[in-house]
Amino acid sequence: MSALLEEESSAGRKRRRDVWSHFFYIKTEEKTRCIVPDEYGVPCGHKMGGKNTTNLKRHLRLKHPEVSAQIPETVYRPQKLCSETVKEQSRIPSMLTSRLQYHLGENEQQTKERALALWIGRSGLPVRTVEDRDFIKLMEVVDRKLTLPSKTRIINLVEGIYRDERKKFKERLATARRITIGLDIWTTKRVNFSFLAVSACFFCTVKNQPEHILLSVKQISHPYTNRSVKACVDNCTEMWGIPENKIITVITDNGSNMAAAFKTPEEEGHSSSDESEDDESSDGDWEDEDEARYGGIERIPCCLHMLQLVVNMIHKDDSASRLLQKVNAVVQQFRKSPSAMVKLRQLCGLTLINDSKTRWSGTFQMISRLLQVKDSVAQVADEMGWDCFLPSEWIKMTAIQELLLPFAEHTKTLHSDTMSLSMAVPALLDLMAHLSQFSLQSPHSDLCRLADRMKADLQERFSCFLHPSAAKFSPLAATACLLDPTVAGDALIENTDDGIQELLAEAEKFILSAVTPASLKKEDECEDGDESVREDVPPSKKRLFRFLSTKSASSKLSKQPNICVAQQDLKKYKEELLCPGSCHFERGIDFWLEQQNSAYVTLKPLALDLLAMPASQAFVKQVFSITDLKKASHNKARVIFERSAFLKLNQDK
Repeated sequence: MSALLEEESSAGRKRRRDVWSHFFYIKTEEKTRCIVPDEYGVPCGHKMGGKNTTNLKRHLRLKHPEVSAQIPETVYRPQKLCSETVKEQSRIPSMLTSRLQYHLGENEQQTKERALALWIGRSGLPVRTVEDRDFIKLMEVVDRKLTLPSKTRIINLVEGIYRDERKKFKERLATARRITIGLDIWTTKRVNFSFLAVSACFFCTVKNQPEHILLSVKQISHPYTNRSVKACVDNCTEMWGIPENKIITVITDNGSNMAAAFKTPEEEGHSSSDESEDDESSDGDWEDEDEARYGGIERIPCCLHMLQLVVNMIHKDDSASRLLQKVNAVVQQFRKSPSAMVKLRQLCGLTLINDSKTRWSGTFQMISRLLQVKDSVAQVADEMGWDCFLPSEWIKMTAIQELLLPFAEHTKTLHSDTMSLSMAVPALLDLMAHLSQFSLQSPHSDLCRLADRMKADLQERFSCFLHPSAAKFSPLAATACLLDPTVAGDALIENTDDGIQELLAEAEKFILSAVTPASLKKEDECEDGDESVREDVPPSKKRLFRFLSTKSASSKLSKQPNICVAQQDLKKYKEELLCPGSCHFERGIDFWLEQQNSAYVTLKPLALDLLAMPASQAFVKQVFSITDLKKASHNKARVIFERSAFLKLNQDK
């Protein structure tokens, strides 16, 4: 028995004496047995697997509480090891909240520095913003590990971003087939200084989608003559590497300086007939192929500017003008009274809109809002003791709203930065049909006469798009409409009006001339002239090299495949449009993007270029509405302003 006890006691790991004095470990069974005696002196004999001290103490606490009470609660690990563990555990939260800085070359540091520089560059904020105390505290809350860059670092980053963006867009412009230029001049109050903004719209072959970007915003000195405008545009296109033969057209307002800066070739020929004769003698045999395709650089007016000129005729009509003056007076009376505006907002949750001359469709928006809150306006005016509108005036206001509604809708459509020129002709035809119908159905005779005058003015102003016999007619809008399958059928192909059919013929003629190189046309003319000479040659002379003559004749026919292919593609395209349900696309450009390279070989590139064109210069006008010209008060500020405008308008492209 003593040998067994000795074996049992000698087996196992180092034990706590105060616990293990009540237990024995049986090595053969790998169990621990309790030897605590009961009241009769008989050992407990309970066995437990293993030799975990915690299990032994638990057994004593449950079965032998008087023995467990005599055992002290001591820590198993040495005191030194315990202190190191506690110290290590306390160090974990401190490491999580420590201010370990990013390395200057680390990716996180550089990414956040670039984002900070891009924000300062786009917003036009001064670079000293990074030294502001409140900004420093803000960045400490956002990211304590970020080391704020210095002013010099921010300047270099903004310059690098600006240079990289210019390089990226310059490469895209180099791959573009055709480019549309947009122009606009903005003069600050008191005529302190003026800026000329230049934009470029094109079909980006890199991203395979239309793109409109801002090229430059440059200060222009007074007076803004046609020569100064043209010089600024030439400098800009030269700086961006845009050759003149790539420019389809220039979109401007109707200012006389803009119109004179971009004259048509016919106008330039009439103004300098003597110089043109000298040029013909020296350069008459040379003609750039691309200029012959598109007729050189030409200018087309901004559709939105001309539409608003037609809409503004309502202010020149005596009857409508008197009502609009009263509407303006009531709106101003409400807006100048805080109590009236509070009551109106409590009743309907809306406020009145003031008419603004610089906002397109401003009159329509003012009348529409007034009619929308008609009952609330009448109630507030009665409470304030003000005169309001008569029932007949409310009825006439509704008629004016109906008259201006299509103009507002088409203004919104033509306002887009890209893919809106194809909508110009359908919008104009729809407006003329609306004015004709309004003049026949409206019970207000004065508004009927106004609608007739607006229709005549609309036809006269947009003769450059609708009437091929006009002196400044441009086939671009009609051609873009024809190549847009979403509108071509209703607007041109299926329209039996003689004027529309003539417009369709001009569009087809332009397409055929655009896909036919001018060099082939000249060779044909020369060869036709040679044939007329050959008629005078004796037959014996003509048959001397008859096989070579046959070969040259066959090569002549093979030189002109584009005309036949273009005619076939155009015929196939028109037949496809006449089929019901042929075009299920929301945008016309999606139809051409889906076409394979083998389908419509001659039409697809031209269609993509023309459908990408805008109908207005609305994009370039955004420069002066989303940027602060007041900051450009001196030379250094102007540089910051130009860069911020470039980075802000060209973001996400």
